[in-house]
Amino acid sequence: MDEPLLVFPDPPPPLLAQTLDLSGHRWKAVANASAANAAEPRDGWVGAIVVCDEDPEGAFGVCRVLRRRDTQLAPVLVLISGAQLAELELREDLFDDFCLAPFHPRELEARLRHLLWRAGRGARPEIVEYGDMMLNLETYQAELGSRALDLTYMEYELLKFFATHPGKVFTREQLLSRVWGYEYYGGARTVDVHVRRLRAKLGEEHASWIQTVRSVGYRFGQTRTAPE
Repeated sequence: MDEPLLVFPDPPPPLLAQTLDLSGHRWKAVANASAANAAEPRDGWVGAIVVCDEDPEGAFGVCRVLRRRDTQLAPVLVLISGAQLAELELREDLFDDFCLAPFHPRELEARLRHLLWRAGRGARPEIVEYGDMMLNLETYQAELGSRALDLTYMEYELLKFFATHPGKVFTREQLLSRVWGYEYYGGARTVDVHVRRLRAKLGEEHASWIQTVRSVGYRFGQTRTAPE
């Protein structure tokens, strides 16, 4: 993809710019709807991320410009605060997905890549499968058999980590650093709570996928020992 992402406003929030740079996206920030119209590449924008919390009228003005184009519509992801959710109800035709601010970089990247793939402008979503469980890493959807799993963001991240490292034993401290990140200062108890919730949501038949290794931590994908 040679076309850049449109980003509003200019300059964008530092975390957004950092997230896009680290993910390898080309992007161009615009200050208003007129700038978005004037700067549009010959083949159109590949997509757009529009931050709405500071200047909602300017943000939705940019969205309207993008929707009025005769060329292939660029998928639009809007970033909003929780207090602005009601404002989206009458503007659903102006965007394709939204993400709440403050956002987690991995969630934003997953939503953006899914939008680009759905619009034919990105790679096919990566799928992780284990037994009859399927995790879509782009949409953050999880299914077990024919049943959708209703997981929180960190429950999903922990299950994804387990499913991509089957058979390996991890201490609680390793899970905290690998899943929650080095910036997380919560205690090891956090891991136990999330494991307990995951087991409950996996159900009795699959709860033993997450095995307790006594005095060490947890292992995924072994069933020789019953969970605690």
